[in-house]
Amino acid sequence: MDNYSKYMRTCFKLARKAEGKTSPNPLVGCVVLDKFGNKISEGYHKKYGENHAERDALLKLDKDAAIGGTLIVNLEPCNHHGKTPPCSDLIIERGLKRVVISSIDTNPVASGGIKKLENAGIEVIQGVLEEEGNELNEVFFTNINKKRPFIALKTATTLDGKISTKIGDSKWITSDKARKYARRLRTKYDAILTSSSTVLADNPEMKHKTKIVIDRYLKCDLSAQIFKNGKINIFTQKTPSEGDKYPHIEFIQNDKITIDFILEELFKRKIMSVFVEAGGKLLGSFVKEGYADKIYQFIAPKIANDNSSKSAFDGDTISLISQSKEFRLVDMKKLDPDVLLTYKPL
Repeated sequence: MDNYSKYMRTCFKLARKAEGKTSPNPLVGCVVLDKFGNKISEGYHKKYGENHAERDALLKLDKDAAIGGTLIVNLEPCNHHGKTPPCSDLIIERGLKRVVISSIDTNPVASGGIKKLENAGIEVIQGVLEEEGNELNEVFFTNINKKRPFIALKTATTLDGKISTKIGDSKWITSDKARKYARRLRTKYDAILTSSSTVLADNPEMKHKTKIVIDRYLKCDLSAQIFKNGKINIFTQKTPSEGDKYPHIEFIQNDKITIDFILEELFKRKIMSVFVEAGGKLLGSFVKEGYADKIYQFIAPKIANDNSSKSAFDGDTISLISQSKEFRLVDMKKLDPDVLLTYKPL
């Protein structure tokens, strides 16, 4: 089992190479051992529409090379015809003796691989580093189990939790090193989301292939930096007067723009993960509604020491500390002189 754990960690490492490229598919890596236990191949799912990890690894080998061997993969092999044929069929065809899995595939469309393999006489070992495997595919499992996008909130604060002064000055709280790392985090997600308030206050560019702006009353000038590149989705309660001039912008209109409505519409558009960069009101609203699947909090060694400065989360009113939303620390990264703390809900 320890040996399988070692190879499963290799699967995780391989899978992470494709972060931001496989959506709506999961991140999957694979290692193949011959009948003597020697590693003879590895592979991963590189991009949506391309070969799954098992197929990527097995097709690098001669047809008879894996007979009697072991295949290690972090997610249950698929059992359906999608963009590619079922991986379970190829595993059976190549004569593998054993398959080792971390996570069970909860997608009803693709599941059933384990049963098919066992029916073919292949030994299946499940649950190797399962918690880590589930964490790796937190986006995928949220999509399948909750039928909505995975939501990550990002904020940059002083030690006392402030994101700007009372007049809105915020440049810069964190260092260039921290800001560059935050831009790298964006690439892991299908889209970034912000508010009209942030666009009006900072005129950010926020480079990304897909951007979402909540602009209920169409306050933003469409010549602002954020609208100059990428595909844009604007959620609004007003009817746009010049939408036809901007083919890369989709206006999504509703009488009332709620977080539930936004997530429902994004999920329909196959936007499976969202990186939210905004002010305290919007971030606080996501927390209040229970849509903070992960929080990235960059903290600078500065103290505003002014209660009128704006807070990172400002979406609720409570009387008792017991009414606070609780989170657990899952990672800490030093970005001198700053630190990045990553949290998930309890």
